[in-house]
Amino acid sequence: MKKIKDIILVLILCFSFSVVKAQTLYESRVSIGGKAGMTMSKVMFSPSVPQSMLMGYTAGIAFRYAEEKNFGLMAELNMSQSGWKEDFEDEPFEYTRKLTYVRLPIMTHITFGSHKVKGFFNAGPEVGFLLGESTSANFDVNDYQNIEGFPIVNRNNEQLTLPVKNKIDYGITAGAGMEFVAKQKHSFTLEGRFYYGLGNVFGSRKKDAFSASTGMTIMVTLGYMYRLK
Repeated sequence: MKKIKDIILVLILCFSFSVVKAQTLYESRVSIGGKAGMTMSKVMFSPSVPQSMLMGYTAGIAFRYAEEKNFGLMAELNMSQSGWKEDFEDEPFEYTRKLTYVRLPIMTHITFGSHKVKGFFNAGPEVGFLLGESTSANFDVNDYQNIEGFPIVNRNNEQLTLPVKNKIDYGITAGAGMEFVAKQKHSFTLEGRFYYGLGNVFGSRKKDAFSASTGMTIMVTLGYMYRLK
């Protein structure tokens, strides 16, 4: 974990140096906009919990500072759903836990291509704060031990009723996409992005049920950007 944080810090410092250096050579561009799309998420438990991808939404606002020579900074403020959907295989049980966060990614923004059609790559750290959660199940989660046919042997079920321990989430995110410039100041974006959480949803001490419970999310979004400068 410490090595990953050190790598993120080095990347941020290197990017900051490149931006400062570029400011003396190229004309800057400032844009604001918005985005919305869908999420597909899991929680990586240890010990493991059988899951399939949980569908959700994401939407937010974006700020972009870019240099003429392909480098810049991207910051967003998003509301996003993540969580997990349990896989009971052939059993007729269903369970999902949705976690709604407000998230702030701050990313390096690298572009390439023509003036009208550009490819881009975003990467950087992200922090989130839990706003709320919801659980959906077709059985009584507080009495699953007494349900006939419920899989108890060789399966972890503590997560069904565990309260969220850590409301602050953090991790690294990276994505790639295309930007289509409609007019001089108007453009549309299509992006796929991956988020890898470094913080645990539940407690991770020796006495806790799980030693790890980190989030993983795939996002696909459409966006609009307006150039201010």
